Amino acid sequence: MSDLVHRIKTSLEPILELADPRERISAYHDMPYALCRYEPEEEFELRKQISLLDTRLTQKGKRVSRISLAQCLDEAMRSQRPLEDWFAAEREQGTDTIVETVHSVLSEYAPLVDLVAARMPDDPDPLSDVVFIMRTGALFPVYRTFSLLEQLKGRVTVPAVLFYPGDLDGAAGLRFMGVLAAEHNYRPKIF
Repeated sequence: MSDLVHRIKTSLEPILELADPRERISAYHDMPYALCRYEPEEEFELRKQISLLDTRLTQKGKRVSRISLAQCLDEAMRSQRPLEDWFAAEREQGTDTIVETVHSVLSEYAPLVDLVAARMPDDPDPLSDVVFIMRTGALFPVYRTFSLLEQLKGRVTVPAVLFYPGDLDGAAGLRFMGVLAAEHNYRPKIF
């Protein structure tokens, strides 16, 4: 059993299957979410494990919703211009400029936090709903999840898990995709 599978099955799943997982998933009442860290190369294994976890939780009466950050990114970018135009702009202006532009889109013009919040369950019930926020690597290198999690504070009312590709740095530091400098201010619990 890999470390990822072990952490999902022995640490995360027992909390998510509780009648009310909120107190165990987070120490903050207005942030009922946590992170599950995995190695970026484990993306496809993670997707498989999420599907299996979804099935097990559903069999125990939970309603599992999945939010793809890749789909949110796609929606945000298309809201500003067709994807073909983004590729042309990257060729003309360079990658660094486009990274900054996409970050601005996700921060100001089509805020990622609004796209994620809009995908939360209708009629949320913290006793039965669980949300998986996945495909986080799609945001690399344009947007760090630290910002998203801070902005979701108070907007998420059900237990949620953001699956984070990166390295653990100390007790609460994370290096996005194992590349960017570690962010040490993550308040959510890290599994």
